[in-house]
Amino acid sequence: MAHTLPDLPYPYNALEPSINEQIMTLHHKKHHQTYVTSLNAAEAAYAKATTPKERIALQAALKFNGGGALPRGGQGGVLKPGPLKDAIEQAFGSLEVLQKEFNAVTLGIQGSGWGWLGYNTASKRLELATTPNQDPLLHLVPIIGVDIWEHAFYLQYLNVKADYLTAIWNVINYEEAERRLAEAVSSSKL
Repeated sequence: MAHTLPDLPYPYNALEPSINEQIMTLHHKKHHQTYVTSLNAAEAAYAKATTPKERIALQAALKFNGGGALPRGGQGGVLKPGPLKDAIEQAFGSLEVLQKEFNAVTLGIQGSGWGWLGYNTASKRLELATTPNQDPLLHLVPIIGVDIWEHAFYLQYLNVKADYLTAIWNVINYEEAERRLAEAVSSSKL
């Protein structure tokens, strides 16, 4: 089954001024498309592989491009009362504390990677995590992910990652995050 680049559910300029149209267009049409294309190639090569050694050799390409091809985005910016807000307040005390801690942890990423707010199905709490490069979040259920690769912010924020991380909270899709949380809570009850 070939993966395809999903259309964005909003125009490329919808996240301005926090994320400008040029970054959104470049990120979606160039970077995201490259990950989708490369994931398809890696999966095709894996399907043709005949030895364990060949399959093992393809693991890095599958992990890297699969992590880049997974959809993560959305628009938003307003956290409304509900289960997500309650879970954030339980784990961090307030949205402001979450944002401060998230930004500090994410700024600590050396090079490229992702900052995550994830749900721990064992403790039934939200936690912060980071992953390098395009590595997917595997030990928590992803609730919110923020791309900290330079291509996500450099054209607009240059080398000031902190400004990008401050602005990103204006466009976090809290409705999607709450849907993911509800799904994670429901699945962890099984």
